[in-house]
Amino acid sequence: MAEFINTLLFGIYPYIALAVLAVGSVIRYDREPYSWRAGSSQLLRRKQLIAGSVLFHVGVLMIFAGHVVGLLTPIALFDALGIPHGAKQMLAIVAGGVAGVIAIIGATLLIHRRFFDPRVRAASNFSDNMVILLLWAQLALGLATIPYSMQHLDGHEMVKFMDWAQGIFTFRSGAAGRIQDVALVFKLHLTLGLTILLLFPFTR
Repeated sequence: MAEFINTLLFGIYPYIALAVLAVGSVIRYDREPYSWRAGSSQLLRRKQLIAGSVLFHVGVLMIFAGHVVGLLTPIALFDALGIPHGAKQMLAIVAGGVAGVIAIIGATLLIHRRFFDPRVRAASNFSDNMVILLLWAQLALGLATIPYSMQHLDGHEMVKFMDWAQGIFTFRSGAAGRIQDVALVFKLHLTLGLTILLLFPFTR
C-alpha cells in the first residue's frame, strides 16, 4: 500500500498537476486574460503591503530559481564541473534557507494585513485567503526540511530529488521510487507544491 501511495503521489500526481497547470492556464488566459490578480486593496495599509510583497516576491523568486537549477540541471553536469554533491547540498541549505526566511517574513506580513485589518479582510475573497495561507504553509514546510537535510551533508538525498524531478520531466518510469524512503516532511513539501500548481489556474 505504501508503494502504491508513493507512486500515486509522486509518479502520477505530478503529471496531473502539470497538465492542469498548462491546459488550465492557456484556457483561462484565452477566456479571462484580466482575471489573474488578487482583489484590489493597494490603498489599505500600503506600507505593510509594499514591505510584505517585496520580501515575499524576492524570496519566492530566489527559491524558484534555486529549485529549477538545483533539481533540473543534469547530475552529470555538476560532476563534469567538479562540484561535489555535498557542496551543492550546503549551497541549497544556506541559499534556500535565507530565501525561505525572507519569503515567509513577507508572507506573514501579507497574512497579518489580510486577516487582521477589517477593511482588507472585507475586500478579500476565499481564494485570495486560501492561496496566501497555502504559500505560507509551503514555505514553512520548505524551512522544516533543513534540519533533515543537515543530516545528509554528503548530498546523497539531494541526488534522489534530482533523479525524481528529472525522471518526471523526461517520462522515465520508476521516478517515484527514487524518493520512496525520504523523510515525510519532504513528501509533504512536494505534495503541497504540486497541489499549488494544480490550483494555480483557478485562483487569482
